[in-house]
Amino acid sequence: MTALRTWLTADTPTSRNHARAIQAYLSWRALASNPLTVMGLLIVVLLVVVAALAPMLAPRSPIAQDLTQRFIEPGWQHWFGTDEFGRDILSRVIYGARVTLYIVVLVAVTAAPVGLLVGTVAGYFGGWADVVLMRLTDVFLAFPRLILALAFVAALGPGIENAVLAIALTAWPPYARIARAETLTVRSSDFIAAVRLQGASGLRIILGHVVPLCSSSLIVRVTLDMAGVILTAAGLGFLGLGAQPPLAEWGAMVSTGRRYLLDFWWVATIPGLAIFTVSLGFNLLGDGLRDVLDPKSS
Repeated sequence: MTALRTWLTADTPTSRNHARAIQAYLSWRALASNPLTVMGLLIVVLLVVVAALAPMLAPRSPIAQDLTQRFIEPGWQHWFGTDEFGRDILSRVIYGARVTLYIVVLVAVTAAPVGLLVGTVAGYFGGWADVVLMRLTDVFLAFPRLILALAFVAALGPGIENAVLAIALTAWPPYARIARAETLTVRSSDFIAAVRLQGASGLRIILGHVVPLCSSSLIVRVTLDMAGVILTAAGLGFLGLGAQPPLAEWGAMVSTGRRYLLDFWWVATIPGLAIFTVSLGFNLLGDGLRDVLDPKSS
């Protein structure tokens, strides 16, 4: 273990992979030194574990109804109580983690690459490409995200897939702005000019040199935006435009539970706390990643 630590803290890397390992180790130490970042990371890891092991962790079926068990208070029999149909809320919250993670992952892998590609192309080539792509970005940014997502879902129809598509369509413009700003900074660099003199095409320069330089800032922004994505998805579910019954989704659970909030507080409060906790976790993790990955913050 001592030899490994010495190898990871060496002042002079012996290879490119060694340098990457040193950088990864130093980044991890910087993350681990912040208790709030560690808390956020634990929350996100817990979300992934709960979503992956939902069938084993859930004590009961999330959709099985038993009207004789309606509105049982939280206790040993049902840790989080039951809802208006006698369904176990703990099981529904656990399976709801799958829906939340599904939405977060799909939005991240669709919106972030689109925004990165649009921003780097606009920043590198400039001219009419920059004007057209950035004006298109401005059109999307002119509308509040939730309102625009509602419009897309209304046009596409309710459902979790359409909700994911609508959120992705409203999430990419900020990433495009960040990527364009980073590209404008590096496109006149000496190493970009050297690569261009070697005969590399614009697409090769963008994908091989500009995109990697923009990735760290984009990762930070994506992590910070996940809380907004979760809240938008919960808002669509609350309005009945997201995941449809009987699928367990936290926003829809809050929507149905609000009618019984005064008498049976746990029906809406428990999934609301789940939304709050996961959103807080992504925000704390994003703040820590910004301190580590963003050179301007150090």
